Amino acid sequence: MGAQLRVYKRRIRSVTATKKITKAMEMIAASRVIKAQRKVAASTPYAAELTRAVTAVGTGSNTRHPLTTQAETVTRSAVLLLTSDRGLAGAFNSNAIKAAEQLTARLEREGQEVEIYVVGRRGVAHYNFRERKIAESWSGFTDEPTYADAKKVAGPLIEAIEKDTAEGGVDELHIVFTEFVSMMTQTALDDRLLPLSLEEVAKEAAPKGEILPLYDFEPSAEDVLDALLPRYVESRIYNALLQSAASKHAATRRAMKSATDNAGELITTLSRLANAARQAEITQEISEIVGGSAALADATAGSDR
Repeated sequence: MGAQLRVYKRRIRSVTATKKITKAMEMIAASRVIKAQRKVAASTPYAAELTRAVTAVGTGSNTRHPLTTQAETVTRSAVLLLTSDRGLAGAFNSNAIKAAEQLTARLEREGQEVEIYVVGRRGVAHYNFRERKIAESWSGFTDEPTYADAKKVAGPLIEAIEKDTAEGGVDELHIVFTEFVSMMTQTALDDRLLPLSLEEVAKEAAPKGEILPLYDFEPSAEDVLDALLPRYVESRIYNALLQSAASKHAATRRAMKSATDNAGELITTLSRLANAARQAEITQEISEIVGGSAALADATAGSDR
């Protein structure tokens, strides 16, 4: 019984130490997600207005441009997957990877060759473990991405979309990321960045009663679109990186809260078992004392006779 009690006490100390760690990680994630939410709120209007401006230029001109013109035959596409560098975030990474796998399978069924670009060590590890080719990868900034990080990611993608497919370029650019809906809800999404679907943007603006402005282009609409292309891609990727970071922190907070609660329940269960073992040990000691006393009393009575 004494050995069993020591085992329970050792496990209680271990679980208590783990609970302190998970509680600290929960508090850190809670503070980080608030900062990430503010950054998302600050970047979203810029990305939305830039998309609106590109749509206005595209609908106001007949210029064929990779930003707004769909290729007649799509043969190659690029998929950018956003994951995190670290785990302990529940199903955050697995949901994003699953969405990317489903998108890749759909594009391949349509006869397209898919180039995979990955942000985050978890996504890179997934593809490396399965020995699948990655065109390019980035890591080390997923918790707190900056606009410079977005530019670094956007560079190779812009080069790929500007190249002809015969030279290794792509016709479409897709992004898979986790949208931050609320502290309890984060949704893995896939979105086509390029070419921009003018019809879809127009449909989104119609219910709001928005009217796209008319522009005169100097020197030309093509030059304007050339200038907008990198800014559009960078702003959309930056917003997606911020959405993904906020979602990751929220998922980490929820996972660590669940771990802390489970640790508390386990400590309660172990404490009850330890109390039961201690009571059993005390009962056994009392029984031994009573038994020894009775044996001694019987021996004394026998000697008196």
